[in-house]
Amino acid sequence: MPWLIGIDEAGYGPNLGPLVMTAVACRVPPEHAGGKLWQPLRAAVRRPSQSDDGRLCVDDSKQVFSQTRGLLELERAVLSLFWTPMATGPLSTNGPLTIHTWLDHVSPGGKTELGAEPWYQGSTCLPLEAEREHISTAADRFHHACKENGIAWASVRSVIVCATRFNHLVDRWDSKGAVLGLAMTELMRASWNPDGADESVAFVIDKHGGRNHYTPVLQHALEDGVVLAREEKARRSHYEVIGLPRPVTITFKPRADAGHFCVALASMVSKYLREVLMHEFNRFWQGHMSDLKPTAGYPGDARRFFEQIRPLLPRLEIAETALWRQR
Repeated sequence: MPWLIGIDEAGYGPNLGPLVMTAVACRVPPEHAGGKLWQPLRAAVRRPSQSDDGRLCVDDSKQVFSQTRGLLELERAVLSLFWTPMATGPLSTNGPLTIHTWLDHVSPGGKTELGAEPWYQGSTCLPLEAEREHISTAADRFHHACKENGIAWASVRSVIVCATRFNHLVDRWDSKGAVLGLAMTELMRASWNPDGADESVAFVIDKHGGRNHYTPVLQHALEDGVVLAREEKARRSHYEVIGLPRPVTITFKPRADAGHFCVALASMVSKYLREVLMHEFNRFWQGHMSDLKPTAGYPGDARRFFEQIRPLLPRLEIAETALWRQR
């Protein structure tokens, strides 16, 4: 049975807050190797265009979440992915769940980096908007549908890049795209060899930056194999890796998060994690300036927010480069 691994990011464009990139992996029967899992899981999931009937909404995160719609649908789907498999662990519905606890499962390395951020406390309780019992019910339905269709989920992993490291990488490589390349490398190295003997692994990644050529960054990520470019066009860039213990392919597609279930979930996990971290970010600064309006960190409003908090930086001994991304 093949493994499918979807990778997508959130927060590449903002000036404030972290970049988050996530890999979501599942093992599927051969007939579902194309990654379009909405149909076999239709008893538990739906598209945003369908009416809300209790099923989880799964799609490109931009279709599920907006500042006006709020976190409800995004949160319910993302936490359902984790809820049932860990029902006796830290994500049990019997005890409190904080962002600090959740990071142990989704991004242990990101938790370490966040520990150096002055605004990160890790005390935000989850869920923020969804009801826990609704998440539990939806999660049970989702994981039952997966079991009925022979779909098994592996670990979900996120890479978090905060402003200090973001700026350092841009300075070093003179390229904003290098940040995406590094995050993707970390995720691919961590996930290319899941349990399952010699079963094939197919990465599907949302295209970014308008690029068509990815061989150098992929060769760096999977250095024990040899990366062969099979197609490099605007509609698709496809690669095969030989010399590894299992067959590995990587495909980059524009708008992959709209057509591949794992990429959609990677998009949603990345977006949800960033939004929860921005909740902590805003709460910290509002603690120092009570009338401060929160920000999502994107250009335009980010400048307004930064100019308002800038006078506080010397007193708090926070460097501007630790907050403001230079690109």
